[in-house]
Amino acid sequence: MSEQSSTPPVSAYQAYQGNTYLFGGNAPYVEELYENYLGNPGSVPDNWRDYFDALQHVPAVDGSNAKDVPHLPVVNAFADRAKQGQTRVVVASVDAEMGRKRTAVQQLIAAYRNVGARWADLDPLKRTEREKIPELEPSFYGFTDADQETVFDTGNTFFGKDTMSLRDLLNALRETYCGTIGAEYMYATDQIKKRWWQQKLESIRSKPNFTPEKKLHILDRLTAAEGLERFLHTKYVGQKRFSLEGGESFIASMDELIQRGGEMGLQEIVIGMAHRGRLNVLVNSLGKVPANLFAEFDHTAPEELSSGDVKYHQGFSSDVTTPGGPVHLSLAFNPSHLEIVNPVVEGSVRARMDRRDDPHGKQVLPVIVHGDAAFAGQGVVMETLALAETRGYFTGGTVHLVINNQIGFTTSDPRDTRSSLYCTDVVKMIEAPVLHVNGDDPEAVVLATQIALDYRMEFQKDVVVDIVCFRKLGHNEQDTPALTQPLMYKKIAAHPGTRKLYADKLSAQGMGATLGDDMVKAMRVALDAGKSTFDPVLTNFKSKYAVDWAPYLGKKWTDAGDTAIPMAEWKRLAEKITTIPATVTPHMLVKKVYDDRAAMGRGDIPVDWGMGEHMAFASLVASGYPIRLSGEDSGRGTFSHRHSVIHDQNREKWDIGTYTPLQNVAENQASFTVIDSILSEEAVLAFEYGYASNDPNTLVIWEAQFGDFANGAQVVIDQFIASGEVKWGRVNGITLMLPHGYEGQGPEHSSARLERFMQLSADTNMQVVQPTTASQIFHVLRRQMVRNLRKPLIILTPKSLLRAKDAASPLSEFTKGSFQTVIPEHKEEINKRADKVRRVIACSGKVYYDLVKKRVEKEADDVVILRVEQLYPFPHKAFAAELKRYPNVVDIVWCQDEPQNQGAWFFVQHYLHENMREGQKLGYSGRAASASPAAGYSHLHQEQQKALVDGAFGKLKGFVLTK
Repeated sequence: MSEQSSTPPVSAYQAYQGNTYLFGGNAPYVEELYENYLGNPGSVPDNWRDYFDALQHVPAVDGSNAKDVPHLPVVNAFADRAKQGQTRVVVASVDAEMGRKRTAVQQLIAAYRNVGARWADLDPLKRTEREKIPELEPSFYGFTDADQETVFDTGNTFFGKDTMSLRDLLNALRETYCGTIGAEYMYATDQIKKRWWQQKLESIRSKPNFTPEKKLHILDRLTAAEGLERFLHTKYVGQKRFSLEGGESFIASMDELIQRGGEMGLQEIVIGMAHRGRLNVLVNSLGKVPANLFAEFDHTAPEELSSGDVKYHQGFSSDVTTPGGPVHLSLAFNPSHLEIVNPVVEGSVRARMDRRDDPHGKQVLPVIVHGDAAFAGQGVVMETLALAETRGYFTGGTVHLVINNQIGFTTSDPRDTRSSLYCTDVVKMIEAPVLHVNGDDPEAVVLATQIALDYRMEFQKDVVVDIVCFRKLGHNEQDTPALTQPLMYKKIAAHPGTRKLYADKLSAQGMGATLGDDMVKAMRVALDAGKSTFDPVLTNFKSKYAVDWAPYLGKKWTDAGDTAIPMAEWKRLAEKITTIPATVTPHMLVKKVYDDRAAMGRGDIPVDWGMGEHMAFASLVASGYPIRLSGEDSGRGTFSHRHSVIHDQNREKWDIGTYTPLQNVAENQASFTVIDSILSEEAVLAFEYGYASNDPNTLVIWEAQFGDFANGAQVVIDQFIASGEVKWGRVNGITLMLPHGYEGQGPEHSSARLERFMQLSADTNMQVVQPTTASQIFHVLRRQMVRNLRKPLIILTPKSLLRAKDAASPLSEFTKGSFQTVIPEHKEEINKRADKVRRVIACSGKVYYDLVKKRVEKEADDVVILRVEQLYPFPHKAFAAELKRYPNVVDIVWCQDEPQNQGAWFFVQHYLHENMREGQKLGYSGRAASASPAAGYSHLHQEQQKALVDGAFGKLKGFVLTK
């Protein structure tokens, strides 16, 4: 039997003191830091300053609010007095133990504010016992039952009392932070925001105080949500709808956002969400007529699109009444790729803000609805959050609602679902506060929604409401979830439903014994008639900010557009964009660029790519077309060809000292916005797609750093850009600039994956071009706006050609002409002897210049080289016209830089064949098929390039197609 220790037991808090960095051997260091802080707060590291700032809100040991002062001068003063015999010893009576307890009370308050959410009552299924959290127990700080009635200062709380007993304080803290709302906000670095949350929550102890009318309305929304799901479940047995059952409180939350938002001055709300509960939102939030939804189940709804999409991907818009006036609601169309709609919504919101001149988002609100598994698992969530505070992508704060049904497909084991404690932990990267709330307490859900919206409107920051609920059925209605979650679904089977629980609660409060049943019956009668019991939709209202898409519908890609500009206008614009104010000192290399551009503007030298692009932008903004250009290097350009933003080399502050000539073209010009984006492809491209989907009058351009990196946004390209029109009828004029060209830079810096865009091209869904001259980029950019055709424009932009003299254009090509889908043979000597031509080499892109050089070397004047500048829609008429000029052509060769299984070859060969005459042969010259886009070895690249150029003039080899 071991000897009993004679050491007195220590409390958990005392043990904590011995180990934490604030005590033990670190104490002298901390004291020195604190002394320095008191003398000069800026003299200590930021993290220590934040900590010491917080200490200033802790009352003094005597209970007063006196502020601490530097200790050293006081100590030195007493030492001097002692030396002079001016002091005498006085025995002070200081209640050191009481001082320790007062400090401990403040620690206890801080603990509840920091981790109280971890002990909140959040799970409607109560699947696990709530484990005790030591920091929330009084004993952790050395308190005993004898301290329960001791009164402490609570002036730094918002419970309405300056002093409270320990017992009352504990009750208040537990009610506030450990009830059916669990708040996380203390990680914010801004003290003002933390105090805002404390005031909001502690003043009401996180408890709502709704009127009977409000409670009835909440029950009505729950009844509508449950009623629709049960109606569909019995009438359309087995059909997928991704039921909301188990999460009906979400509809009450949406209703509160809309109605309270309107009251606070919001005029538009844009919603993005996946399939779970989407049909319910369409009917019960946006006011879609139930009969129209049922027609989609019955397959009697109009089917006007060439492809269409399933009903739980459909978007919708409506105008609804609120206490503050009409609010326009838009539910974004989206694919099954979870969370990808998030940046699309943000882009749409930014376009609406810009149109309203609403820079802070006071009139437009983004609302994004997440599933718990996707919120924690999808990388685009993080990318979108990273945009939130940046200048180019700011949307005034997003309200995030999480339908947290505690399961993702068949994964619910916390050892598998994620690596973080909460599904919402990703938002801590931008310090967004989170309100976790029990979905079985609909009043708490509505209260949390109110507070979240108040925060967003006050601070223009993101905020999250995490509605912890359950999924009554499987992932879809054909699943049997008990196969993999037997315990969870036993509890779900025994759950009466949120609506029933709340109806019983209101009945117990004396609001009517049959209240719930009466609402259910009324809802069923309405749904049987194809109607709703609540209809806030305004049928004849139209906002002055609504976009009229009619002028852009039904247009053809062959429609003409006047893209040339008069010489006088050219020179006026050229002077404007090449004039740098005397107050700005550019880098000498940038000055050289602008001096050269001034000469180009005068016509002294040919116009290069950067100037051609700039003149397209200048002429568009001068004509009233705004431009929005974004990408990772868009201001300067990846290859230093653009320099649209001039950085003053003499500036003294990091946040001032830039000049953008394109913003100074004319007095009443449209805006020119260029954004150096965060290092993201997927979220930024999706954002720009969303922007373009809501503003047909703006030239919206996303530029990849290298075209190779566009595949990081492949979901956006596949699901939105290529197919959005045929699936959803969404017209979009977004432009992609993708640097592309084989110059020996290896597999990740050569190819924009042209073949993928060609594979996606059908139904005249987009335009794919590869311009090779400065005038061509000028005309194609202008064409994108001056025509009323709004189709995505994919531009494979060059790299080495940006400064190549051969790619420069004479001034006359800008003041006359238009974009050429096919550029004819330029050598007049060959055209004069057209009957002598035996071969036509068709190509696209940079390889053209290599072929011209080789033709000169070989003196092959019987060979014509045609540039196909627009690869889709293929310009059959223009290409056929060129072939007809050469009656004795024997064979046609398609030559490309890319490997045979990549590039345009597999897609253009049938286009070429269609335009050939009988007996003509079609061959290929290019790199052999390869798993990699390009060679990494420079010598191999050069060998391949030489071979493909030589092959274009040699005997046809390999695949040869004879017509």
